[in-house]
Amino acid sequence: MKLEEEIASTNFDDDYHKTVVNVIFTYGWVINLLRKCFDKHEVTMQQFNVLRILRGQYPQPATINLLKERMLDKMSDASRIVDRLLQKGLVSRCINGRDKRAVDIEINEKGLELLKIIDQEMHIHDVLKTHLSEEEAAQLNMLLDKLRG
Repeated sequence: MKLEEEIASTNFDDDYHKTVVNVIFTYGWVINLLRKCFDKHEVTMQQFNVLRILRGQYPQPATINLLKERMLDKMSDASRIVDRLLQKGLVSRCINGRDKRAVDIEINEKGLELLKIIDQEMHIHDVLKTHLSEEEAAQLNMLLDKLRG
């Protein structure tokens, strides 16, 4: 559906303005699709992102600073997200062997199992495949990369 129909507005200064609105609107659309799966497992998008980063590091631990660098949402409070994941029993935390001021965070078996389940249930690529060819998806990725410089 066209952006103008979705937001019931045609009031854009130019195509650049429309692009910004469209990117923001599409971000929300994708997040809402993903949120259905996350809500079912009582994790947030940011918690899921941290778990995926930790899985990528596994079996090596990660520091809070590494998580901050790699998180998609740079405004998130990585320490608080890790605290919530600890409460849920999905990660473990211990003092770094080399730097006593640093804390190592590691995904545990429960966290790895949750990611396996979510990976099996989340079919966002199927939604995108119904609207974009693989060539169009590659072109969109190239344009988004170009936009960010």
